[in-house]
Amino acid sequence: MSARPPVVAVLATLDTKGAEAAFVTGRLAAAGLETVLVDTGVFAPAAGPPADIAARDAADAPDAGADRGAAVAAMAEGAHAAVLALRAQGRLDGAVAVGGTGGTSIAARALRALPLGVPKVVVSTAASGDTRPYVGESDLVLMPSVVDVAGLNSVSTRVLANACDAVAGMVRGAPVERPAAGATVAASMFGVTTPAVTRARELLEERGDEVLVFHMTGTGGRALEALADAGALDGVLDLTTTELADELVGGVMSAGPGRLAGGPRTPRVISLGALDMVNFGPRESVPEHFADRRLLVHNPSVTLMRTTPEECAELGSRLAARACARPGPTAVLLPLRGVSAVAVQDGPFHDPDADAALFDAVRTGLAGSGVRVEERDTDINDPAFAEAAVAVLAELHGEE
Repeated sequence: MSARPPVVAVLATLDTKGAEAAFVTGRLAAAGLETVLVDTGVFAPAAGPPADIAARDAADAPDAGADRGAAVAAMAEGAHAAVLALRAQGRLDGAVAVGGTGGTSIAARALRALPLGVPKVVVSTAASGDTRPYVGESDLVLMPSVVDVAGLNSVSTRVLANACDAVAGMVRGAPVERPAAGATVAASMFGVTTPAVTRARELLEERGDEVLVFHMTGTGGRALEALADAGALDGVLDLTTTELADELVGGVMSAGPGRLAGGPRTPRVISLGALDMVNFGPRESVPEHFADRRLLVHNPSVTLMRTTPEECAELGSRLAARACARPGPTAVLLPLRGVSAVAVQDGPFHDPDADAALFDAVRTGLAGSGVRVEERDTDINDPAFAEAAVAVLAELHGEE
């Protein structure tokens, strides 16, 4: 008996997107795929293909005349439940959705719940704006619709066809063979801590571990924490905690209060990488009230601002408090000669007073806590610091 064809869930608000849904299901069927059509509309479907599943049946859906925001939220929850049920039944190998901002928010809520690697594409009018509310930390693909999703025409059919063909290729792609590996370790990195993380990664890979490196731009920190919370990591080498500075001061790369907070008992080594800086966009985007601060144009798109002693004291206290709150084995390593490539002696952000305030606050906050603290008379990018961090992480594994 031949294997069943891959199954693709198609999400659309059939009260307004019936024609688009019919085109998508037809294109996927012509490619030899099975489809499950999920209606995410609030109102009764208009003319178009019949739905296999109605999201409103899985949600506490308000009446059609209710507040639109409440209705969309209910449909999002219903679609979320329907998609997870299909996946649990073995009836979902990929998913594609079409919609405007409302339809996109419904589909994104549902598809973000699918595991990493499950193909998920949304053709959306919102794909060229701020996509963070839709994509979050997932591998959801947003494809710009170019024209509004309002009927079929020469542009919309080409875009929809490309989306269908992309999903068809994804679900039929050969599995990626992962080489045998030991532990899965996440590492946090920034441009100014790259040498440290590169050396640590080399050491971990030499012993057979898989290393997932995250760029600490806000999204990177949230993605790291999401994987940690899901229990997908065996250890975290958290050398770069710069996002805390953006959270405190108002930079553009904050990961929010969930950074370093809670999580399972995953061993974690924490350091102070790039807490000497707050991140902004181009030089002209730096808020006017920071005009007198020490600034460094990192590249045309990124301007760095040196944290003050007062800010560093607060950052040290916050980092210590979150380290203390962790349930798993935790250690904090202090690089006494500089927390980034630009904070070392003669560097543009060298500031002994700010560094001292940072280190003192960490020491005070961790005193008597049981969290292991180690001080190293090197800067963070010295190979010896990376080697020490990897060694401490290995020791923490033995404390589980």
